Amino acid sequence: MTDLADIADIVRRALAEDIGSGDVTTEACVPADRMAAGYFIARESLVLAGTDVLAAIYTERGGVDELTVRHSDGDRLREGDRIALVRGRARTLLECERVALNFLQRLSGVATLASQFAEVVKGTNCRVLDTRKTTPGLRELEKKAAAAGGVTNHRMGLYDAVLIKNNHISAAGGVRPAIESARACGLALEIEVRTIEELDEALACGATHLLLDNLSPQQAAEWVHRIGGRATVELSGGIDLDSIRSYAETGADFVSAGAITHSAPAKDISFRLELL
Repeated sequence: MTDLADIADIVRRALAEDIGSGDVTTEACVPADRMAAGYFIARESLVLAGTDVLAAIYTERGGVDELTVRHSDGDRLREGDRIALVRGRARTLLECERVALNFLQRLSGVATLASQFAEVVKGTNCRVLDTRKTTPGLRELEKKAAAAGGVTNHRMGLYDAVLIKNNHISAAGGVRPAIESARACGLALEIEVRTIEELDEALACGATHLLLDNLSPQQAAEWVHRIGGRATVELSGGIDLDSIRSYAETGADFVSAGAITHSAPAKDISFRLELL
């Protein structure tokens, strides 16, 4: 899913943002010819993500002779586990330290929270979806991290699937005109319904994928029963780790949670440098 050129561009901008015209501290303190090794170390239990960014960082900056990534995205690590080893110019390792940690900590945070959501719904027939509530510019990486944690990626953007939401229905003039107009594009089509009347109208129009938003678990169960298998059902709206099991047990096919990407706390990962 992740385009290597896109990763390189994200990394290039992140390094430029941090290093700017030069790392003045490192240049003042560290001889240009000094060599070192650095280790990325998990400081707490986590699900790892973002490892493919490391190669892009050191390729972009140069000055690295070896990069050994010891674990893969999706691996569950314990405190003290070494994630990767990098050897090269000490200046390069220091210049890239914060950018590398920012990516690993953020993306491992997403993967870890995603794994918690996936774990809570085990034993149901419901799958967890991520959303478009991502950090601007980092969507591909964050969705890859969410998948590494065990959830299913929803659409990537506005371009790869039709999702008719309440404002689209209002702008189109109703459920039926929205569905009938959208069918012409030939993409997968999902529609959000806000009332029983909209639900029945969508089903009458042949809708096969429904989004039910901001219902209680009891209401969701009643609506899923009314749908009776005539359409695939996704539930959304403020669903968190405490409530997702109740929603998953309603009989819905999917539950989406924006918190996976918009509220994931960064994980504690450190970088330790040793001279060679």
